[in-house]
Amino acid sequence: MTAVLETPRLRLREMQPDDLDFVAVMLGDAEVMRYYPRVYSRADAQAWLDRQRARYNDDGHGLWLVLEKDTDTPVGQVGLSMQEVEGTRRPEVGWLLHRPFWGKGYATEAGRAVRDAAFARWRYPMVISLIRPVNEPSRRVAERVGLSPGPLVQFHAFEHVMYQAVAPAT
Repeated sequence: MTAVLETPRLRLREMQPDDLDFVAVMLGDAEVMRYYPRVYSRADAQAWLDRQRARYNDDGHGLWLVLEKDTDTPVGQVGLSMQEVEGTRRPEVGWLLHRPFWGKGYATEAGRAVRDAAFARWRYPMVISLIRPVNEPSRRVAERVGLSPGPLVQFHAFEHVMYQAVAPAT
């Protein structure tokens, strides 16, 4: 499968139906999902995967599977998803890594690549990242990716900090 984006250590590609086993294990992990309303069942993971694949068709992007280049091992999902926030559709840089791959800088590395592609390839003037205030690890990633904390917004029935970055002037 062709890479959508590459970084020095990672390859991001569109998810395929046969990625379900990895997605289900990751979304079924209580630690991975601790800032989500619940742990996902296999059926929930299938719906999640289907939603990303629909986003590829509808928006030209979504959450992509992230693989270590050297081993081709899946480590998580990072990508660009359109989100409805306070009545406006906005491109969100999002990340979710499987627990065995935390602390390696993968979310930051992939997140920066997605941010840069959002500006250069898709020409978005701004990107966001929606993070619950208690999610300190993701807040640190957002700041390393180059997003600044913005207003508190309601999203999926929870309060989130809307991190933001504006495209560089050309």
